Amino acid sequence: MAVRALVYAVLGGAALIAVATVASVLGPTLALDLYTPPVAAWWTVFTAITVQGVPFLLLGTVVSAAIGAFVPERVFTRLLPRNQALAVPVAGAAGVVLPGCECASVPVAGSLMRRGVAPAAALAFLLSAPAVNPVVLVATSLAFPAQPEMVLGRLVASLATAVVMGWLWARFGREEWLRLPKAAAHSGKGVRAFGAGLRHDFLHAGGFLVLGAGAAATFNIAVPRSVLDLFTGSAWLSVLLLAVLAVVLCVCSEADAFVAASLSGFSPTARLAFMVVGPMVDLKLIALQAGTFGRAFAVRFSAVTWVVAVVSSVLVGWWLA
Repeated sequence: MAVRALVYAVLGGAALIAVATVASVLGPTLALDLYTPPVAAWWTVFTAITVQGVPFLLLGTVVSAAIGAFVPERVFTRLLPRNQALAVPVAGAAGVVLPGCECASVPVAGSLMRRGVAPAAALAFLLSAPAVNPVVLVATSLAFPAQPEMVLGRLVASLATAVVMGWLWARFGREEWLRLPKAAAHSGKGVRAFGAGLRHDFLHAGGFLVLGAGAAATFNIAVPRSVLDLFTGSAWLSVLLLAVLAVVLCVCSEADAFVAASLSGFSPTARLAFMVVGPMVDLKLIALQAGTFGRAFAVRFSAVTWVVAVVSSVLVGWWLA
């Protein structure tokens, strides 16, 4: 079953690339026939983002499904210190070696809480796993080949956001805000769970990648330059705009660097904010958190995370400038 799921995922990724490639060839031709050069430009941007992002999306979902199916939760309880203040940065750093996509990180964090891990540490892992894992960092390095500081900035700002949020919850969080999730009836381990997780994550995240690529291409082509200049001319407005855009687009963290790279009219700090905010706060994550931990938690946690992520991005962007 796992082999079949992997084959389906690979074939699905290849089909997605093939469709995007054919579209990139036929789209500009059709656009030129219709005397609409902007449509040709739209196809070019859309195809570039999709073709670049799919391989990393596939790799990320394979790793995420494997961790969910084969890595026991007791690994975390044995490695994390009992002291919450120390457990939070350790859990945040664990995202580097135990990666996962945004959708998978929410149920993993809930499972950790059920098994006795302090909520502050579990929430730090929830935020860091999809943001600082090796797949995401490699994808970022390829999306910004001449800007290694973007990879470093993403790592530092994302990890800082995860740790700060863990510490804030340890200090100010209340038990009545957090509804501990019940064990899922379909949860499991092994090959069957790997196959199910791979199919779900790839199809789910792939849809958001296509939507994100289309939205980014539309944004680049449809928004008048005069309107864009209002934001790009202001360092603060450009950061806030892309931070809000990251919440709305819901692009998977394995592919969002390619979307950010396509937004070339914005400053590096604004694009850094897009990559830091997206894996931690977007519409699908808010819905997942509300369903898993309760609406009271999701509203408070997402709002504060957005603010901390933006501040971290600005500080790190200023430091690297």
